[in-house]
Amino acid sequence: MTLTVARVGITAVASSLPEREVTTADLQARVAAASGLPLPAGTFAQTTGIDRRRVAADDEYASDLAITAARRVLADADLDALDIDLLLYASATRDMVEPATAHVVQAALGSRAHALDVTNACNSFLNGIDLARSMILAGRARRALVVTGETPTRSMRPRLDGMAQARTAFAGFTFGDAGAAVLVAPVEAGGIVDVDSETYSEHWAVGGIFGGGSRHPRGDEHTYFTGNGHKLRGVFEKIGLGLLERVAYRTGFGWDDYAKVLVHQVTVPYLQRFVEVAGVPAGKLEPTLPELGNVASATLGVQLDRVRPGLAPGDRVLFVGLGGGVSLMTMVWEVS
Repeated sequence: MTLTVARVGITAVASSLPEREVTTADLQARVAAASGLPLPAGTFAQTTGIDRRRVAADDEYASDLAITAARRVLADADLDALDIDLLLYASATRDMVEPATAHVVQAALGSRAHALDVTNACNSFLNGIDLARSMILAGRARRALVVTGETPTRSMRPRLDGMAQARTAFAGFTFGDAGAAVLVAPVEAGGIVDVDSETYSEHWAVGGIFGGGSRHPRGDEHTYFTGNGHKLRGVFEKIGLGLLERVAYRTGFGWDDYAKVLVHQVTVPYLQRFVEVAGVPAGKLEPTLPELGNVASATLGVQLDRVRPGLAPGDRVLFVGLGGGVSLMTMVWEVS
């Protein structure tokens, strides 16, 4: 394939949410009853700032959320699935270890694109957009569909064996389920104008779901999210500002140059701390935590879908991604 492309951008976006809604109060009550622990009423909600979240049905999979969002994107762009020649399923959640969940999505859509998974915790979707852009610029694809489906609520522990375990499992109780999709294609103006990332892999053990691979191939214990939320927050605070300062220096853009700043959201206190430390005006953000919780890599896609109708050509959006591992990522997109 020979194709000369100067600019690549996001040309359509959609998201999807499960119908079932679970309040944080109900979640805490169930966990407390199953565990027999004296959890004061409102502890989960007050600590996280999350009031409720969407939870996938028992027969609803991560691929289903991605497929719904993908169909909406294709309809919005008036495209057929066969118009796509690269399909990236970019998510922390997969339907199975093998084959790639991208094939499940592709089979449902009826596409024949080059299909593969991209996985990097909560930065998966942003990494997928960057990879799609890179392949288009390299002439390897003309139009890419990047999708994510996240069902991290299935990694929440249904019961706790004590307060020590509660501390390592608590971050899992922030989760909600969601899906998102974007089309990435050549554009005549604007597009993705800057991408940057930093990775500090020495912190990979701070948090994660460690089952399903060669270390812990079987057993429920390692299928639940385990981590140290305070330590992870400390790592992000320590290393995050340098990346934002570098982006500002390289692009010359300050907060006033962005219509929106879309940030991966873990808890409301953490988001408030980001505003305080980074100095971003709170009005630039699109808070989704209180009603959706932490929807992992779908977070930025859901936010983008919500703000897109209010954006005009020339408006800029700064994406700030945070992922276990630990990785940070920024992307500057200018609406075409």
